[in-house]
Amino acid sequence: MTPRRLARGERILLATHNAGKVREIEALLAPHGIDVTSAGALGLPEPAETEDSFLGNARIKALAAARAVGMPALADDSGFSVAALDGAPGVRTADWATRPDGARDYGMGMAEVARRAAGAVDRRAWFTSVLVLAWPDGQVEACEGRVDGSWVWPPRGTNGFGYDPMFLPEGRDLTFGEMAPEEKEQVNHRARAFALLAARCLPGRPISP
Repeated sequence: MTPRRLARGERILLATHNAGKVREIEALLAPHGIDVTSAGALGLPEPAETEDSFLGNARIKALAAARAVGMPALADDSGFSVAALDGAPGVRTADWATRPDGARDYGMGMAEVARRAAGAVDRRAWFTSVLVLAWPDGQVEACEGRVDGSWVWPPRGTNGFGYDPMFLPEGRDLTFGEMAPEEKEQVNHRARAFALLAARCLPGRPISP
């Protein structure tokens, strides 16, 4: 099926309640002339993520949002994986950071990773992001990005969100939590997935005079 493109000036829904993801994706979309609102801002419910893959869960979120509001919706499903834990937490990344009352505590999630991987010689880790752009009629476009590196403990830095402070990307001296947002946006997993999505589905960036 031929990829469907958005038009400059079109408005889409970001199918997330995560303020950090909204900031990152909004900044990526802005040069393409795409306006956004978020599921969180509209008070839409979060659908149950019942799949065992990033792609499956991103599809659930994107399609639910697109059909709820009758406009294109973009969803991200992403996670942090540790080689010594056989790729966990992976698609359960958010679950590891969820307290019994339902609130998210990523400090708790990072501590759980460090506890389970304590003593492991293999420090390899990676972030994965799958972006799904969905239309109300059910058409979807999906792209995946990944960045490899290692996990560190204790966490370093207060920038970013989620597990960023414990991830050191390959070839870098700063964790995602220590990087300025502009630097992280150039090298992270979501940006890599977005570059693929932009080539397939977004209008080109305007040419500077």
